[in-house]
Amino acid sequence: MGWLTIGYFVSYIPYAMLVKALASGVTPLSTQPVNGFELLPAAVLGQLAAMTVFLGLTGRWRHMRRSRIGHARIPVPGRETLVAGFFASLIIGSTTMNYTFSGVSILFMLLLMRGGVLVLSPLVDMTRKRRVTTSSWVALCLSLIAVSVALGDVHSYHLTLAAVLSVLTYLVGYLGRFEIMIRVAKNGVVATDRRFFVEEHVAAPVCLALLLGAGALAGQPQLRAGITTFLGTPAALAAAGIGVAYEVLFVFASLIYLDRREYTWGVPAWAFASLMSGLVASFSLAWLAGLQAPGTSQLIALAFGVGAAGALSFQSAAVWWRTRGTGAACRVLFVCGGNTSRSPMAEVIAWAQAAEAGVAHLFRFSSAGVATTQPASPMTPAARSALAELGLQRVPGRGNPRRHRSRPVTPELCRVSFVIYCMTRAHRDRVIAMAPEAEGRALCLDPRCDIPNPEGQPPDVYRRCARHIQRSVHVRLCELLGPEGAAAPLSDEGDYG
Repeated sequence: MGWLTIGYFVSYIPYAMLVKALASGVTPLSTQPVNGFELLPAAVLGQLAAMTVFLGLTGRWRHMRRSRIGHARIPVPGRETLVAGFFASLIIGSTTMNYTFSGVSILFMLLLMRGGVLVLSPLVDMTRKRRVTTSSWVALCLSLIAVSVALGDVHSYHLTLAAVLSVLTYLVGYLGRFEIMIRVAKNGVVATDRRFFVEEHVAAPVCLALLLGAGALAGQPQLRAGITTFLGTPAALAAAGIGVAYEVLFVFASLIYLDRREYTWGVPAWAFASLMSGLVASFSLAWLAGLQAPGTSQLIALAFGVGAAGALSFQSAAVWWRTRGTGAACRVLFVCGGNTSRSPMAEVIAWAQAAEAGVAHLFRFSSAGVATTQPASPMTPAARSALAELGLQRVPGRGNPRRHRSRPVTPELCRVSFVIYCMTRAHRDRVIAMAPEAEGRALCLDPRCDIPNPEGQPPDVYRRCARHIQRSVHVRLCELLGPEGAAAPLSDEGDYG
């Protein structure tokens, strides 16, 4: 999340400066102000080109689903991602438009836009039954204060009806996009998130191009000029650059939103980065091009906006401080049915891999079952034998197969766990039904498929299950460690005996 936030901050500055400079007529390519509708077609062409290059170079286009047309299988977005792309196109178009209105600064429009999204994020989480903390409601109040302060200084801006409608369009776009994203992606399943990211990424600029074309056909004069005469001017190059810059920040922003945790976890980082980039862009244009700097009230409103982002991020910062900043253990819970085979094997394997990587002090692994009928039962002999074949008879740390005793999952266990890895989707559903606030932290250990129960099966089934769990734990620990774990690579085939 840290690198995504930095990338978003850096990429937003040139985007905002270029839009405002072109709309104000202070670029070397055009000394006349360019209407927002006029520059949008060239900007969309720039984004389409950059999007094609990005997906082609990274190979991400392969994550799109396919539809058979004749004898060919063509990459196409699904129905829900197509709708999400439509809402994203409203965001792209209205964001660019918002910086082209005269009489308002970049920072002022950012406060209206980001303040609105900071208000929306806990509301969307609440409607989807995700946990909304007290700090979220504090942030909502601070966001409303920030917008009120910015609007209160009526002498520092000229807010037209068109600008108000553009901001409302922007917020409608985010409301629709967030609702679809939280329903079909944002669940920790890597394949699902990647497909959503790529399909929405493709659909958004295409939808915007179609909307602009429809507007031009309907007789909007600036759009017609933007599609015809403006494309032949030097300023069109700058407008295309706007689209390229937006493509870059669109990548970073989408990855921030797709984080499996609730919006009130990721949106603050995004809002803070954009508010800071807006501040830099505003004063840079005031210094370089003589444009009016933000007024005092807008800077006061900015302080409330930053306070709102800080309030929203309080809980995640507290978790980071407890688990990383102070060296306290990050609690990881493995869940299966009876807690006598799969989840205790995962617990032992996790302790072993973390110990080998030298990071066991960062974690506290445990296991439990959603259908434990006989608490305090030992691990099954077949499961212990499967671990022994992996060289896990004697495991450093607390993962001792012979000392394991089964226990049921409880709401308290879910509450104190940083992440909960379930063996099957049915187990995950049981956990969420018991502790709804854990929805964003309850994941399938293998996001691609369930890990089947080996109980009552031959020893080779237990061995295959143990190896499946070993590979999945390896992947999940790498995700938890992040880039800082690269110095001590985890082994998925090592001997821990």
